[in-house]
Amino acid sequence: MKTIVSNKQNWFNKIKLTKDDEIYVGIDVHKKSYAVAVWLNDAPAIDFVMPADNQKVLTMLDKLRIALKQVVYEAGPTGYSLARLLQDAKLPISVIAPSKTPRQSARESKTDKLDCRKLAQYAAKGLLRPIAIPTKQQEADRQLFRLREQLVEKQRRLKLQIKSFLLQHGISDPAGLKSWSVLAVEKLHTIVLPDKLRYCLDIFLDELAFLKTQIKKTEQHLKETFSAPQYAKKIELLLTHPGVGPVVAGQFCTEIFNPKRFKNSTEIGKYVGLSPMVTQSGQSRKNGPVLKTGRPQLRSNLIEASWVWIRNDPHAYKTYLRLLHNTGEKNKAIVAMARRLAIHLWKMLSDNKPFIQAA
Repeated sequence: MKTIVSNKQNWFNKIKLTKDDEIYVGIDVHKKSYAVAVWLNDAPAIDFVMPADNQKVLTMLDKLRIALKQVVYEAGPTGYSLARLLQDAKLPISVIAPSKTPRQSARESKTDKLDCRKLAQYAAKGLLRPIAIPTKQQEADRQLFRLREQLVEKQRRLKLQIKSFLLQHGISDPAGLKSWSVLAVEKLHTIVLPDKLRYCLDIFLDELAFLKTQIKKTEQHLKETFSAPQYAKKIELLLTHPGVGPVVAGQFCTEIFNPKRFKNSTEIGKYVGLSPMVTQSGQSRKNGPVLKTGRPQLRSNLIEASWVWIRNDPHAYKTYLRLLHNTGEKNKAIVAMARRLAIHLWKMLSDNKPFIQAA
C-alpha cells in the first residue's frame, strides 16, 4: 500500500540546511490551530496549518535550528506559553505587538495563511517590533492586579444597575447612597417593595456584598504579594513620590515589570498610552490626542494620581499651570502631568532612587 506524504512532510524530509541559510517562521496562533509560514533565504518556502500543539511546534522548529533566525507570532489571548517553551529550548522567539505590525493602506483579504506569511516576511525584513515576555511569576502577579481592576469595574457597573433600578421604579435614593455608605446600603435592605421588586433588589445587593468580599480578599492577596522582597523595596521607593499610593505603586510595578527594557522616556510614555500623536508635514507640526496604548486602568490611575500630585507639590502645580496656559484645557494639562509622573516612576525604578522634590 502506497504511503501518502503531505507537502509539509515532504518538504521537511527533503530540506538540507546549513549555517549559511536563513529561516524565518511566522505563526498565526489560535486556540485550536496554528497557521505556519516558513521564509527561506529571502523567499517563501512553505506554509501549512497544524494542530495547536506547542510540543509539536518545538519538535518541528528543532529540525530547522541550524538556520533558524527568528520565530514570530502576535500577542493575543493564547498568552506566552508557546514563547516560553521555545525560549527554554534556546530557540529565537519573538512575540509581536499586533498594533505595531505593518498594515497595508488599501483593503485586502485577511486569512490565517496570509497573516502568517506576512509575519514571516516582515520578520525577515526586520519590520517587526517584539514585546517583552514576562516570566510566569511576573504574569501571575500582573494578573492578580488585573483581577482587582475587573472586580472593581464589575462593582461600579452593579452600583449603576442598582441606581437605575431605583430610578425606574420611582424609589427615592436613601441618604448617603451617592457615596455608597454602609448605612445607605443597609437602608436599601429595609425599603418596603412588592415581592418581585424586593427579590430583584435583594439579588443586586447580594451580588454587591459578594463583590466587596472578593475585592477585599484580592487586596489581601496583593498586600501579601507586595510585601515579598522582590516588590517591597520597589513599592517603598515609588511611595516617596507625591500623589502615588499603594494601588498606583503596585500596578506600576507589575505592568512595568522590567523598567530597564525601556531605552528612554519616549518609550515609557508610549507604553502607558500618555504620549500625543504627532502629525508633521514640512514645517508644520501638530500634537494630536494621546495614543491610548497599554492598560486603560493604569493610564486612568496615573491621571488620578497626578491630580493629587499637583495639590501636594507646589513645583508640580506651577508646571501644571504653565501647561494649562499653553493648552487651554485642564484635561490636556493633567494628561501631560501624568506622562511626567510615569517617567518619574520609571526613572526611580531604573535608577533605584527615591523621588527628590524640587526646591
